[in-house]
Amino acid sequence: MRAQELLVRTPKGLCCRAGGFYIDPLRPVDRALITHAHSDHARAGHQHVLATAETLDLMRLRYGEHFAASAQPIAYGEKLGLDGVTVSFHPAGHVLGSAQILIEAEGTRIVASGDYKDVADPTCEPFEPVSCDVFITEATFGLPVFRHGDPRAEIGKLLGSIELFPERAHLVGVYVLGKAQRLLALLRQAGYERPVYLHGALEAFTGYYASRGIALGEVRPARDAQKTQLAGAVVLCPPSVLREPWARRFPDPVKAFASGWMRVRAQARQRGIELPLVISDHADWKGLTSAISATGAREIWVTHGQEDALVHWSTQRGLAARALRIEGYGEEDDEAG
Repeated sequence: MRAQELLVRTPKGLCCRAGGFYIDPLRPVDRALITHAHSDHARAGHQHVLATAETLDLMRLRYGEHFAASAQPIAYGEKLGLDGVTVSFHPAGHVLGSAQILIEAEGTRIVASGDYKDVADPTCEPFEPVSCDVFITEATFGLPVFRHGDPRAEIGKLLGSIELFPERAHLVGVYVLGKAQRLLALLRQAGYERPVYLHGALEAFTGYYASRGIALGEVRPARDAQKTQLAGAVVLCPPSVLREPWARRFPDPVKAFASGWMRVRAQARQRGIELPLVISDHADWKGLTSAISATGAREIWVTHGQEDALVHWSTQRGLAARALRIEGYGEEDDEAG
């Protein structure tokens, strides 16, 4: 079976008609396979959802217990037959429970990456290259300018600022699912032992990560803290609230933002960010190109992000490549990058 017959682009997203399912569908469908729990990929309202147990749990936290008519967990590496098509889920290294999906039929192997990164993350399973004929890759940071560097060095910048300004609260904008918990784990790995204060939007997901045995240290609700307790403290919050009155209650706050977009200085200036931290849960240019090479795929489909540059890189290396141009993904990327 040709890859273009096995998986087709539709208004609802990528569809495998032979298997009767969609991958990260944009609208409600009968059977949805979900790569991870960010809301631009994991939507409520499907009849049947197949995903890792962690992704299903995180969807329940986001949408409520009845986010789908039925939900079936699948383990990494487990194979499942769907109307003659075999699917399996493999670690993507993006956030807790994130997965690439391998679709196999009549000798053809397609891997849909979802979102991924190929650097160490103490809060999730590492990215696992999967050999395939066609690799469908994201391209959020699909330009050569994006080189994320070592996240430990960025944590060092944060700790250095705390030491330099012990009287100022450090408000760090982080996406509520994945980035917040990763930053907490990185702080603990760096030896930071003080309580970290959380905006209310981060509490449920952070509690779930802790329940899975991920070492996040002591966290406290920011709403319960006295102003005197917050001098020199780290406070994690959604990036959007850095521009809201909520941020004014903290003592002379240093506004930071942890994102791959902070590689672009103009973005930091536009957001009024004093301390940009280049920490991303998406692969940078080197990570994207390395992942493509590691799969051994001879055909590359590129989606949601800087598609054209990655298509050009692939064709220059003798690979067949095309941009899928599916709208609706990456809506969270300014916050989640």
